[in-house]
Amino acid sequence: MTASVSSPAERRRNKIRARILTAAEQVFAREGAAGLSIRRLAENIDYSPAAIYKYFSSKDELVDELKESFFELILENVHRIADKSTPFDQRARDCVATYVQIATEKPYHYAAAFAGESETDGPVENEPGFQLSKKGQAFNVLRGMIEEGVELGAFRADIDPSLAAKSVWASMHGLTMMIVHIPTFPAFKPEQNTMSREDFIQFHADQVVRGLEAHHG
Repeated sequence: MTASVSSPAERRRNKIRARILTAAEQVFAREGAAGLSIRRLAENIDYSPAAIYKYFSSKDELVDELKESFFELILENVHRIADKSTPFDQRARDCVATYVQIATEKPYHYAAAFAGESETDGPVENEPGFQLSKKGQAFNVLRGMIEEGVELGAFRADIDPSLAAKSVWASMHGLTMMIVHIPTFPAFKPEQNTMSREDFIQFHADQVVRGLEAHHG
């Protein structure tokens, strides 16, 4: 079977969508949700609001696309890491480190991914909408990794995979925010002699996984 090839029109449409999303990320990062509007976005990329509405029906749809695209990127990399030929303990550490690395390399995406959620409209892990979203799928990959660790005896048998996944996610989110808001982190000032950012991310991943491990002896 011959693989389908996108038409010039489809490639142009995808290119324009990507340009709109990139501009939206930048506005969002500088000014938050309040500063992001279709009209403002149109001015930034020299398009008419009507042209943008051909690709996104509303500001909410645009922000939702930003959120999903971030977690889609996470999923692509996590699925790559999930190669069963790699020892489990290394895969677990790579999953944690990869999340932080992608988030800190794409701070605009990351800001959008967690924007606009309150206690009334935030994700509910067992609802179909969350399960079908890229964010929900990313959470389930993390929970599945912890379940696998328990089954293999690598992680403690008394661990609740869902609670543990939330705890690990919170730790990754915390480190990401530190790096995003303190550019020199883990140093608190530029001249401080300390571990490099890349090494610290690996160090953090190791600490997180060690906290779940079963103690054999």
